[in-house]
Amino acid sequence: MKAMILAAGLGNRMRPLTLHTPKPLLEVGGKPLIVWHIEKLQKIGVTEIVINTAWLGDKLVAALGNGSQFGVTILWSHEGEGLETAGGIINALPLLGDEPFILVNGDVWTTMDFSSLLNVQLEDKLAHLVLVENPPQHLK
Repeated sequence: MKAMILAAGLGNRMRPLTLHTPKPLLEVGGKPLIVWHIEKLQKIGVTEIVINTAWLGDKLVAALGNGSQFGVTILWSHEGEGLETAGGIINALPLLGDEPFILVNGDVWTTMDFSSLLNVQLEDKLAHLVLVENPPQHLK
């Protein structure tokens, strides 16, 4: 199974931190958010990861390279100007192929065990979404 990490956004809500650093490269617990995801995906056997880029994409590529330091292969889907979520996924489809894939936002923190996603049976469904409650500071 492949995965895609969405990493093309501007990170406006985290300004000024994201003026010079893509939001997925902001550190939490001593490492960039996106690295936590890459490591969790590699741990469950996902070794091909597509990452889309737009805002400061060159910095993402410089930090993560081809993924070999994490035991994965990173395929880059460069967008130029951000295409939003659906556009970014559609743009990356040639790299993702026809099989189901895991999609993760590169700028979030989660303690979710990704291994549960390997056993999802889509059958006649197009997608399986994992949702969480809104945090107390953002109830609307």
